[in-house]
Amino acid sequence: MSEAPERYLADQSAVVTGASSGLGRACSVALAKRGASVAVNFYHDADGAAETVRLCEDAGGKAFPIQGDVSSEDDVKAMFAKAVETYGTVDILVANAGLQMDATFTEMTRKDWDTVIAVNLTGAFLCMQEAVRQFRRQGMRKSRALGKIIAMSSVHDVIPWAGHVNYAASKGGLSLLMKSAAQELAVEKIRVNAISPGAIATAINKSVWSDPAQMKELMKLMPYGRIGHPDDIGEAAAWMASDYADYMTGNTMVIDGGMELYPEFRDNG
Repeated sequence: MSEAPERYLADQSAVVTGASSGLGRACSVALAKRGASVAVNFYHDADGAAETVRLCEDAGGKAFPIQGDVSSEDDVKAMFAKAVETYGTVDILVANAGLQMDATFTEMTRKDWDTVIAVNLTGAFLCMQEAVRQFRRQGMRKSRALGKIIAMSSVHDVIPWAGHVNYAASKGGLSLLMKSAAQELAVEKIRVNAISPGAIATAINKSVWSDPAQMKELMKLMPYGRIGHPDDIGEAAAWMASDYADYMTGNTMVIDGGMELYPEFRDNG
């Protein structure tokens, strides 16, 4: 019988955006398993958010769903206000909400561009701003840090991605948003970091990992020989939100099975 997980986030609360499935769900459950109370943000998938809440509660934590569009400043303010009303505080933000609207460079529409930038980059900015304001209002609490922010980036914050220029640009921007905010806020003991996942088995790429032929091609980019699981990311997020990571700020944790090692060059290119 395995030991119960250490509840090193007890008496802390978190907002996780885009948490109705995939990485946001995994982060929510991992935080709850460590004792955090979680505000499970969703945009349109209320049933998915309800399932995330159930899984958080099964893991021994508290959770509630909260609808909101992260690209709307009013929605973000309302989301944080509801989290504070429910839990009293917000100690952790996982800015995970993101989407893809793929097209070749000249066929990508202005709407494709604007929507992805608005959610993936501006949404993270708005949520991070509101989190910092709340950290300052509530002061030091149950952690060595005033507050903890984790932005969900991608290996495509450094690896170019043809056919996905809006997504890659949003993640490249997110990387410097995170670092610049971390530089400015470190003096206040606010920690800002990012996670850059590689290929993870989520619904967004099920057509690839459920197809043996496509998976075989994908493995050529994966030196470690497997696709990632959402829990690989969730467990990392929980650790980064804890005091075990208190000396870590302005950094990106790359969790990609070696994708950023450019495996195409293993045989001298």
